[in-house]
Amino acid sequence: MILDGGMGTMIQERRLEEEHFRGEEFKDHTHSLKGNNDLLSITQSDVIYNIHKEYLLAGADIIETNTFSSTCIAQADYGLEHLAYRMNKVSAEIARKAADDITNQTGCKRYVAGAVGPTNKTLSVSPSVERPDFRNVTFDELAEAYTEQVRGLLDGGADIIMVETIFDTANAKASLFAIDKLFEESYEPRPIFISGTIVDRSGRTLSGQTGEAFVISVSHAKPLCIGLNCALGATEMRPFIQAIGKCTTAHVLCYPNAGLPNTFGGYDETPELTASHLKDFATDGLVNLVGGCCGTTPAHIRAIAEKVKHCQPRVPPTDVFQDYMLLAGLEPFRIGPYTNFVNIGERCNVAGSRKFAKLIMSGNYEEALSIAKTQVEMGAQVLDINMDEGMLEGPAAMARFCCLIASEPDIARVGINWTFQKDKIPAHSDV
Repeated sequence: MILDGGMGTMIQERRLEEEHFRGEEFKDHTHSLKGNNDLLSITQSDVIYNIHKEYLLAGADIIETNTFSSTCIAQADYGLEHLAYRMNKVSAEIARKAADDITNQTGCKRYVAGAVGPTNKTLSVSPSVERPDFRNVTFDELAEAYTEQVRGLLDGGADIIMVETIFDTANAKASLFAIDKLFEESYEPRPIFISGTIVDRSGRTLSGQTGEAFVISVSHAKPLCIGLNCALGATEMRPFIQAIGKCTTAHVLCYPNAGLPNTFGGYDETPELTASHLKDFATDGLVNLVGGCCGTTPAHIRAIAEKVKHCQPRVPPTDVFQDYMLLAGLEPFRIGPYTNFVNIGERCNVAGSRKFAKLIMSGNYEEALSIAKTQVEMGAQVLDINMDEGMLEGPAAMARFCCLIASEPDIARVGINWTFQKDKIPAHSDV
């Protein structure tokens, strides 16, 4: 199947100015609104509808809503956080109309994917170099924002929920938590697509996780499709798509940029070249769904659709790592039938290590972190952390220590096991 291409690329081609973004409704708004592409679903709905229509006529089976930044968290930068639900619902309705119009025109069913972006805040990385344990958002705040966004997308008619451009898996887990809760309590479940972003040839996300570990971390959501988008062109993305395909039973999606950005931040890869690369992916049985991200246009999607139309889709395996326990920190850890004893580091325990307890009680978290690092260096494959102590605010101490661990890739590469007394299990917002 074919996914659409870049929304931002097409909006930029319109050369819209501040007054276009404001429209009549926001002409007196106190913040600058130029660049808030998602707002155009309200102020310039015809522009967004026509972009969707161009992609559908180019051969896209699925179009994404214009909602990449439509959370209250992201919209707070523009003073428009109160519009989040409306923005998502209106955007989904526009995409729904475009998809239905082309379905009726061509007789070929088209679908709407509600786009859920990563927000402009992250759970895994501190915004302050001086305070690696600081975070400017909590899991619960993200989950609440995503709940509002996804509710709007579903009410607007989205067929699919697409969690995309994931550079921080912790953020994605907040969105998946919100989606699961909505499906459990209020809405008929829809297919979930999950797309991560490998930032460079290291094969890792911005928060440092490998593609294989990423798949393990989000597979509990049982996505229909999982794959990669953004940051890389198709050539650079290929080895990481291959790796993901080997460790998932889901279908694999791939929508790369039009090559790597040039010195001016633009994209030069032609539709023919992008399509040729993705045809190779399809011919080699690597993908089920292809499209484009930054720099791609309807011309790219048309070329891709033409190139792959006779290719057979990837056949997902019926099982991967059967009888294995799959764990992940920044790197995957698989415990199988023939795995030897698993080395669990237990010195980060206020009840079991007098030295660790003394450091935590005195607030010397940086020195306490060295105990965790030493254990990993000595071969610990999982770290057990326990902050249960009568004189200690356990959940807060756990949260601070885990945030510090997240800032240390040498430690964060292994999985973490939290130990709490049954009556002291913290809320998501605490850890």
